[in-house]
Amino acid sequence: MFYWTLKRIIVGPLVRTLYRPRVTGLENIPVDGPAIIAPNHLSFCDSVFLPLAAPRQVHYVAKEEYFIGKGVKGRLMAWFFTGVGAVPVDRSGGRASMAAIDTGMAQLKKGRLFGIYPEGTRSPDGRLHRGRTGVAHLALASGAPVIPVGLVNTDQVQANGSMRWRRPFRVRPEIHFGKPLTFERYEGMQRDRFVLRAVTDEIVSEILALSGQEYVDMYATKAKLLAAKAAKPADRNRDGLKDAA
Repeated sequence: MFYWTLKRIIVGPLVRTLYRPRVTGLENIPVDGPAIIAPNHLSFCDSVFLPLAAPRQVHYVAKEEYFIGKGVKGRLMAWFFTGVGAVPVDRSGGRASMAAIDTGMAQLKKGRLFGIYPEGTRSPDGRLHRGRTGVAHLALASGAPVIPVGLVNTDQVQANGSMRWRRPFRVRPEIHFGKPLTFERYEGMQRDRFVLRAVTDEIVSEILALSGQEYVDMYATKAKLLAAKAAKPADRNRDGLKDAA
């Protein structure tokens, strides 16, 4: 009830009025039954715009810490994430990816829409990065169709790493739902890493066609590390100039 109240009465009307998102391909989302929603990931607000656009509730994983906080703030956060359909996942002990897959399988078995970002994290540079194979594992193990999604301009609404939304009435985000992808031809092969890579690349290729991004054959996490390393010498040089001054 809380999810639909936010979507239809509180957050939904406000976001649609301020940002007027363009949405295409809603007919590609199954009316019922399990399905995997697989978008590119430009901004934190992707997880706001996409569920608002979808006709069915989209379930994502969220860090377990969001559900076990103490005090008034912790309870409000737990209430909010539970209300919007997020499901907690334990990301400790190096099992983050498997925990997310296990959680996704549980949601799909309940006949729900499960959202997963194939890149694994937000793009640090606006480009589409190499996909992680978790989405392929889910698709092959569950038999659920994959709906590729291209998100456009969401990073112009909320910059990566920022909590501030900007440019209302000036930027129109776009959400393009692609045709469902099915992989019955690979049934029972979810442990074959070559098959997992082939399925993941096919999904990412469809996302690329929908989003119009530049593609780079590198994981987004590695791109972030390289960007951080490149920034450090510049930071040291600026500090040295300040000290000299």
